[in-house]
Amino acid sequence: MTGQASPLQHSFRALRHRNFRLFVAGQFISLIGTWMQSVALGWLVYRLTRSPFLLGLSGFLAQIPSLVIAPLAGVWADRWNRHWMVIGTQAASMVQALTLAALVLTHRATIVEILALSLVIGVVNAIDVPARQSFVIELVAGSADLPNAIALNSSVFNVARLVGPSIAGVLIGVVGEGMVFLVNGLSYVAVIGALLAIRIEPSGRRPPPAAHLWTHLTEGVRYVGGFAPLRAVLLLLALVSLVGVPYTVLMPIFATEILHGGAHTLGFLVSAVGVGALCGALFLASRRTVVGLGRVIVGAVLAFGLGLVTFASVRSQALAVAVLAVTGFGMMVHMASTNTILQTIVEDDKRGRVMSLFAVSFMGTTPIGNLVAGALASRIGATWTVALGGLGCLAGVAVFARALPALRAQVHPIYARLGVIPEVAKTLQAGTEPATAARETERPR
Repeated sequence: MTGQASPLQHSFRALRHRNFRLFVAGQFISLIGTWMQSVALGWLVYRLTRSPFLLGLSGFLAQIPSLVIAPLAGVWADRWNRHWMVIGTQAASMVQALTLAALVLTHRATIVEILALSLVIGVVNAIDVPARQSFVIELVAGSADLPNAIALNSSVFNVARLVGPSIAGVLIGVVGEGMVFLVNGLSYVAVIGALLAIRIEPSGRRPPPAAHLWTHLTEGVRYVGGFAPLRAVLLLLALVSLVGVPYTVLMPIFATEILHGGAHTLGFLVSAVGVGALCGALFLASRRTVVGLGRVIVGAVLAFGLGLVTFASVRSQALAVAVLAVTGFGMMVHMASTNTILQTIVEDDKRGRVMSLFAVSFMGTTPIGNLVAGALASRIGATWTVALGGLGCLAGVAVFARALPALRAQVHPIYARLGVIPEVAKTLQAGTEPATAARETERPR
């Protein structure tokens, strides 16, 4: 894009790539169905059992495979064709949704079968996320528009989060959870069709097939562990996902027992998170540089933690919706900023493995948090559980903020080499590199 591009053109610049347009169009339709299923599944489990623990267990099973399988999937994404990996995971997700729909519509679904299918989709997502996240750079033909593509992909995700729960809240009351699962299953036709229409030029980036899988896995872990900026952003994401994000699994309790509503109330609450998250994604899309994202992360986690503490204390539906919008903004800006930093500074031949560790940090720790949150809510109540999670997020971001200056000093030379910070790049080219550039040697190879 030229310097004369309007703010609107700049915010949507990644859409100039045909492959990315196809991808987001298919994703949008499918994700609406996914969010509908997420709300309906939580409602179904709580309606059948009235058990906060089983509600937490359902979330645990849907995400715990990421802790074990995602690192292996990251190796596969660096060795195999990411395009066909994503097509395969989307097809498997369709089968899971249609199976769930068939069981519920024929009144044969038991809590055991529901939990088993939650585990199935967890396995599929554990493979899908590293492959899909590392696939995005191939859709925009290089790295220049990658931050904008990540932000727009997050925008699509959150528009769907806004629309899907609202539709689910209505459909659950009118036709029941089974029809919601059926609609989700059919929505995968759109994303699979779009993926099949995408054309990717062959790339020689992957390591030799003969290399041992475990060798590549440990190489990726050492790569992240040896570079403090990568390690720090992933650890903060893991902490927030462990203690903060599990508030979502307790939403049916807030909707029914604290705010005294029904399925429509749950839809409003989840949609409020989507509104805030959408605003956060659009905020990131409007940014013209990745420089300063460390400070953005600090502000986002502060907003998220304070939002959780406040949400735990409100008893008005209108106020709860407003607070959750702020919470959703903070959660999405934190996650997408972390994603952007990782994808900007990572070496391409390790992209799949690094994004698998992103999946572990975001999705792999959340199920443990879901299980703990469900157990805690059974003992001390949902409100105290959410408040404690918010306080944990605030403590974690305080540590991160203190380390931020040192982390920036290690990242800026990489940005300079990529042309992200032109004035620093000129200094490096002139042979008078600043003191911070000396830390470039600390980036693992």
